[in-house]
This record gives sequence, structure tokens and C-alpha cells, in this order.
Amino acid sequence: MNDRLLSLLGICRRAGRLTIGCDPVKESIETGKACLVLAASDISANTASKVIPVAERFSVDFVTISRCKDELSFSLGKTAAVVSVTDEGFAKKLREIISAECKGGN
Repeated sequence: MNDRLLSLLGICRRAGRLTIGCDPVKESIETGKACLVLAASDISANTASKVIPVAERFSVDFVTISRCKDELSFSLGKTAAVVSVTDEGFAKKLREIISAECKGGN
């Protein structure tokens, strides 16, 4: 796999700094653990409607990445459409990668 974003998310999961799934992500936001919330490009409207308001209420960045659920799930080894990063260092690096992708860089 030569995808920096997905590779870093895999590392983040192995380090225990990633929360996976709608309800666990909402809980991590509400308890102040979440630094960044990432959603697959094909997240369901139902899941988005549950997570986005909570992220907004607690001022946690919510970003939809340009990867589908299958790609995200494969990189994490677990079915996932939404994840939260609970480490500010990982969150900062993920923001940099996402920003570079949006600008057309790699």
C-alpha cells in the first residue's frame, strides 16, 4: 500500500490512538478524547447525521476523506466508515496529508 493517509491511519490504530465506529467515535468526542474525526467518502447519511452534530457541538474537526469505506476498512483491518484520532500528533500529520492532497500534492 502506497497511500500515506491510509498507512498513517493503520499506524494510528496499532498505536491505540484510533476509535472506530459511529457510537465509539461519538463517545470519544463527548469525553474530549477526539482530536480529529475522519469519514469515508461514502459514509451513510444516517451515520453522518449522528456524528457531525456532536463534532460541531464539541468543536472537533470533521473531515470527509477521498477514500471509500472499503479502502478505509481494508487499511484498518476492521469495517469502518468513521474514525476519530485521539492523539494530537497523529491528527496534525493527518491534517497535513489531507491538505496536501487537496492542493494536488502527494
